[in-house]
Amino acid sequence: MIVIFICLLRQNEGEAWVSCKIPGKPTLYGTLKCHGISDEGVPDLVASEEFRVLEISKKSLHISCPELNTSAKFLAPHTSFGQIHDKSVTCIDVSCGGGLGVSTSTNGTLKVWNCTNGEKRRDLSGHIYDVNCCRFFPSGVVILSGGMDAQVKVWSAEDGSCPVTFKGHKGGILDTAIVDKGRNVLSCSRDGTARLWDCGKSTCLAVVADCGSPINGCSVGVADNTINLGSPEEMTSEREVGTEDKLLLLAREDKKLEGRGLQSRQCVFLFEGSDAFNCCTFLSSVYIVAGTQNGNIYKLDTRNTRAPVTTIHRSGAPVLSLMPYQEGFFVSQGDGSCYLIQQDFDHVIELTGPDIDPVYKVATWEKCVFTCCRDGYIRKYQLSDL
Repeated sequence: MIVIFICLLRQNEGEAWVSCKIPGKPTLYGTLKCHGISDEGVPDLVASEEFRVLEISKKSLHISCPELNTSAKFLAPHTSFGQIHDKSVTCIDVSCGGGLGVSTSTNGTLKVWNCTNGEKRRDLSGHIYDVNCCRFFPSGVVILSGGMDAQVKVWSAEDGSCPVTFKGHKGGILDTAIVDKGRNVLSCSRDGTARLWDCGKSTCLAVVADCGSPINGCSVGVADNTINLGSPEEMTSEREVGTEDKLLLLAREDKKLEGRGLQSRQCVFLFEGSDAFNCCTFLSSVYIVAGTQNGNIYKLDTRNTRAPVTTIHRSGAPVLSLMPYQEGFFVSQGDGSCYLIQQDFDHVIELTGPDIDPVYKVATWEKCVFTCCRDGYIRKYQLSDL
């Protein structure tokens, strides 16, 4: 892992400290120094002998460490929106067409905004206390949110109305998931339960899990057909949750990652990690990833979860979000780091800007990446700038 500690590289004679750490090997330290700026605004950088500057542009920097046989690309934000919220931005999502964003803040606000210029479109008012999570339905015109008031709400992104409110949880909502096109949605809570809701009927279909400890994150996906998800219970018909059963992932506070059949509500696997699980997501019908409070990222094969396929540990900071992207996935952590891990795990793209403020969430649309941070900024990156 290559890290730039101080970024003053756009100033003439500006200098930055650089480190490279590979597990089991001594950390190498070096410097980057700016010897001028070109007419196009590109810094002329010279690296100390431990590092090499492979490529540089206005928005990106590619550095290698030959001795440790590794490299990393650093990508600066294309645009930063600081006017959408007044406080820390805790969750974010982008519509399927990439035109609208939705985000939540520690001041209890839930806002819809233009992804091009950050212009605020509307406030979604109705939750009491903080709003913890938000996401678009696949249609891009409906929004799902969950708050500390234990309520799950469905909103119109077009006029800001809230036609459906789900009540039943006894603790704050920590995460949500949408089943297929959105007839059914899932929520998980501090009360230790995960609930399945019917949006058309505005009712709770089932408590699909009761774990006894807070469920910090959830994700739903189609499992490989070799995995036995159990027999569907009579209360939840196949028609209500889709034509094929789904695997529900639950990131639990008690250090356990659980896989559960959505129709059967039976536990398919239970994997114990090193600390509380904060987030989880599907990479495919076979592979999943989950992140813990002490910085571990586990990649698991759902057909055999006795041991992880691989464990990634870049720092001891909490893993706050995971987002699949093409053949890899984005990771954001509590130390301000946000990066894309490719399929081979060897090449990393680092998103810069937040310094040491936690990056709470990542959202993607085509080659655009959006992040939200404790410093109150929503940052937009263009991977085409690499």
